[in-house]
Amino acid sequence: MRHHTTFRQLEIFEAIARLGSFTRASEELFLSQPTVSMQMKKLADMIGVPLIEQAGKKIRLTADGQELARATREIFGILDRYTMSVGERRGLKQGRLSLMAITTASYFAPRLLGEFVKLYPGIDVSLRVTNKEQVLASIADNLDDLYFLGQPPEDIDVVATPIMDNPIVVLAAPDHPLAGKKKITLERLAREPWLMREKGSGTRNAIERRFAERAITLRPRLELGSNEAIKQAILAGLGISALSRHVLSLNQPGQFAVLDVVGFPILRHWYAVYPAGRQLSVVARAFLDYLLGREEVAPAKAGKKK
Repeated sequence: MRHHTTFRQLEIFEAIARLGSFTRASEELFLSQPTVSMQMKKLADMIGVPLIEQAGKKIRLTADGQELARATREIFGILDRYTMSVGERRGLKQGRLSLMAITTASYFAPRLLGEFVKLYPGIDVSLRVTNKEQVLASIADNLDDLYFLGQPPEDIDVVATPIMDNPIVVLAAPDHPLAGKKKITLERLAREPWLMREKGSGTRNAIERRFAERAITLRPRLELGSNEAIKQAILAGLGISALSRHVLSLNQPGQFAVLDVVGFPILRHWYAVYPAGRQLSVVARAFLDYLLGREEVAPAKAGKKK
């Protein structure tokens, strides 16, 4: 295999395995789809076993494909660490950084990444923003360098480092009757129509726990799949909600009312997470050190979560 397989073929295969799509892999690598398909056929022919199966419009890796994907990621990790070590000896920072984040983190992750790239312009970076389930699946498969989560997973052995405060605040339309009121009780708040994220959301879990402490059960008027949908529903007068304060970062001051509620904000943290068995590349360690050196870093300490 090593005498015939090219680095480019492995790079294409890794992109397909990570993205789950020939089309998305071709777009990321700036290759035509026929070229991607041809190179994957050559790779499978050289190895002698099928690597990818077609299931309708979706693709999935065979058992051999999954094993090659793991080996390919190890190879790229070794090369990245070598490139970084050479770059450091030359006084440079070069290499690749792959990040993945839950959707709420999209309000701050691009800014952090942009600041880091300005310091180290030689680094290639990628950021994927998706739902919590896909992030957890990626952690389990050890696909990316670091992950941004509001709550570390409980059933995966990870190292979780708090990097930023993540206060959960109660939001209403600016003309809501409770806007401007002081020390609103949870009992009073529970009588309002609530807009909530889907069950399993870390933010929703934190809200429900806070009300459960007072033996109050919230019954949402609407369950919505994104923070932006909830924000639009708030402005439409459909109800109130509690979200990370970071979701207001792109809104004009005064566009939403942050209610003064007893028991809020709920103080949480954003975490940079990686699998406990993963050895961080030099560039990933440099990025994590950069995050920890910022003024917004939460005071809590890093630790392993199982």
